[in-house]
Amino acid sequence: MMGTANYRNNLDTSPAEAHQSFKTWLNDAVADVNKTRNDSDAMTSAMARGENVDLHDVMIASQKSSVALETTVEVRNKVIEAYQEIMRMQV
Repeated sequence: MMGTANYRNNLDTSPAEAHQSFKTWLNDAVADVNKTRNDSDAMTSAMARGENVDLHDVMIASQKSSVALETTVEVRNKVIEAYQEIMRMQV
C-alpha cells in the first residue's frame, strides 16, 4: 500500500508530530480506497453504456474495490477494539 517506513523511521517525534503523521497516513489510505471505488464505478458505468471495456477488467476493478473496502472496515474494527481495550485498562 503506502510506504510505512516514513512513519516508523523517526522514533524521536513529538506527540503532535506523530498525530499529524498518522492523520496524513490515514487520510491517504482512505483516499486510496475511495479512488479504487471511483475507478470501479467508472468502469462499470462505461460498460453499462456499451463502451469498449473488457469484462474482466471491470470485474478485476470491482474486486479490488471490494477487497480495499473490506480491509478498511476490518482495520477500523481492530482500531476500535484496541481503543476499547485501552479504555478498560486500570491505571
